Amino acid sequence: MKAIRVHQFGGPEVLQLQEVEVPRPGSDEVLIRVKAAGVNPYDTYMRSGAYGARNPNLPYTPGSDAAGTVEEVGAAAGHLKTGMRVYTTGTLSGAYAEFALCKPDQLQPLPERITYGQGAGIYVPYATAYRSLFQLANAKPGETILVHGASGGVGIAAIQWARAVGLKVIGTAGTEKGMQLIREQGAEHCFNHRAPDYQQKILDATAGRGLDVILEMLANVNLGHDLKMLAHRGRVVVVGSRGDVQITPRDLMAREARILAVFLWSIPADDAIEVHAALQAGLKNGSLQPIVGSELPLASAPEAHRRILEPGALGKIVLIP
Repeated sequence: MKAIRVHQFGGPEVLQLQEVEVPRPGSDEVLIRVKAAGVNPYDTYMRSGAYGARNPNLPYTPGSDAAGTVEEVGAAAGHLKTGMRVYTTGTLSGAYAEFALCKPDQLQPLPERITYGQGAGIYVPYATAYRSLFQLANAKPGETILVHGASGGVGIAAIQWARAVGLKVIGTAGTEKGMQLIREQGAEHCFNHRAPDYQQKILDATAGRGLDVILEMLANVNLGHDLKMLAHRGRVVVVGSRGDVQITPRDLMAREARILAVFLWSIPADDAIEVHAALQAGLKNGSLQPIVGSELPLASAPEAHRRILEPGALGKIVLIP
């Protein structure tokens, strides 16, 4: 089978398309035929060796999000049947490949109304957004949230979750196309985060009250400014950061505010069950609809890793084996 392999940490060029043997599932494992693999920012951090204790052993195949069909089931792998449509919440062997090994609990049913490309953009973005909004920030209907970088995978997921439960959504993007996309997803106000006065415009949109929750995708740039836009007892959830940042603690103290942070891979088992149940309900009733911005062939994994860190994201980047 064809798979992307990484033999040394480095830039996108270390992603190499190679022929490798199809893995065989053990008794408690499942082999899936990958129809689409999702590309996430953390994939790039892992590839560069910047993911700390979670850096994989070399060589490895990147990727945790995929969608496809069950190809082969180990004797002790439970209820899964050959041919079932599934999406992954992780893999044993990597998602950037024609086949991937998984544990049964890493597979969730993919509703018929969701394409394989969309399925590859479910778990990391939608679980991250759900955990950030509801399990960490405890966002409640009627509250106002700001989603920074709302046109990317996690941002779109957050808007859709928020819209489904009655939150008021303000979103930012860096292009006109991005702002149009988040309007279509249900954001009530959209602002270009490249404009010099966008923070004041956001506060004006809340009539000066401030924001109850901010989902922050680039904390090293925005966190200090975020704290000045919070309402009393507001919360910032750090979803992503690419460096250090300086803040003024008194901005927190004056508002009795909180800074929280999400790391999806440390989610407790009970919280994961809640996330999966909410995801299944939202995918089936149509309130959740992953947006695929571009589909690229598997060999274009280096290009996908370049694009996902560029400004102006529009939905998910998906690799097609």
